Amino acid sequence: MSIDTADRPAVAAPARPVRRLPLHWLGILPFTAFVLLFLILPTMKIVIGAFQTPEGGLTLANVAGLFTPSILAAFWISIKISFASALLGCLIGFAMAAAVVLGGLPRAIRGPLLTFSGVASNFAGVPLAFAFLATLGPVGLVTAFLRSELGLDLRVLGFNILSFWGLTITYLFFQIPLMILIITPALDGLKREWREAASILGATNFQYWRLVAFPILMPSLLGTLALLFANAFGAVATAIALTGSSLNIVPILLFAQIRGDVLGDPHLGYALAFGMIVVTGLANAVYIWLRARSERWLK
Repeated sequence: MSIDTADRPAVAAPARPVRRLPLHWLGILPFTAFVLLFLILPTMKIVIGAFQTPEGGLTLANVAGLFTPSILAAFWISIKISFASALLGCLIGFAMAAAVVLGGLPRAIRGPLLTFSGVASNFAGVPLAFAFLATLGPVGLVTAFLRSELGLDLRVLGFNILSFWGLTITYLFFQIPLMILIITPALDGLKREWREAASILGATNFQYWRLVAFPILMPSLLGTLALLFANAFGAVATAIALTGSSLNIVPILLFAQIRGDVLGDPHLGYALAFGMIVVTGLANAVYIWLRARSERWLK
């Protein structure tokens, strides 16, 4: 017996899922637009401009100009200032973070210190330069106090805020807090069991640090050193506002080339900026690689 298919009830076709616009991507759009407009596109403009003539043709003359003695000297001074401020920032910042995390200081100090470090690590540029000029400049507060009350003249003693060490000390104001912010989680990651095991095996406190703690922290310390180096090497506004043209470093030389007067060469400025991108990029690459190695131990 056959059944007429017309008598069967119609089976409703499964509803097709409605495609919705993924709105959660909208959250990252504003920052992505900022990065694109103010980081990626200007960086591409700099890189392309470093290999262009004023007429728009391709050339390597701009990059070759980086190897003139005056520009090489500027890079060398910038590298020395960046390394000195990074090394001192690492040493002082590590000592402060270790005192708070492992030294038994009151827990109430940790919160304000980290909060201040977060603020101070971003305090740079013209305000920072003005603060140091008002404090350690030729007529600064501390300079005048030492001269009038203690008879100490910083200029006679060889210190000048507009010199190599003056700029290095100024950079330390944001290098030390940045070191504290980065190394504190690494010190928190040192497990108590490691110290207890070392103690049970008869190791002294010095042997624990030399054979256990420092080898674990070393990638993080070296990575932070590379990051602080890149941070100081790329500092432009502080150097220009503090020293003007009295110190021949790359940011000041770059400013002189792109400020638009008749003596400037914008494409040589592009090449200088390209050289700074290469140096800071290498330092950041070293930091990321060493940071990844240290996190394997601290998890």
